[in-house]
Amino acid sequence: MRTFNPLVTALLLVTQSASIQAADLNGAWSIDASACDQIFTKENNRLAFKKDADLHAGGLIVQGKQVTGTFEKCTVKSLHDDGASMRMTASCSDGVAISDVTFDLTISGENNLTLSSKQPVPVQMLYVRCPM
Repeated sequence: MRTFNPLVTALLLVTQSASIQAADLNGAWSIDASACDQIFTKENNRLAFKKDADLHAGGLIVQGKQVTGTFEKCTVKSLHDDGASMRMTASCSDGVAISDVTFDLTISGENNLTLSSKQPVPVQMLYVRCPM
């Protein structure tokens, strides 16, 4: 089963925000903290997805300005910091098509963030940072 998660892109914009350091978001993020060891691994000192990561809880990897999900890669185009939350637009590719996506990002604590989108369907997801 393929899990498409365009909300992954919102993290990338945060790395460009003056209010949040890029290093604060670098790492592995999952919607289920108990599944971290089933989703992520380290290869040559870099985070990577395990072979069958898409069969477990959703996840994403933030490394600098790159945000990668199990089936997509995103690049930030713009970021607007509205105080408690941020709005970002990113260009995402699933290997077949490229599309621009807009998300809202709210950070709660050092290891929790919520990504939400109103289009094409309202979605809100909580991510937790995985210890790696």
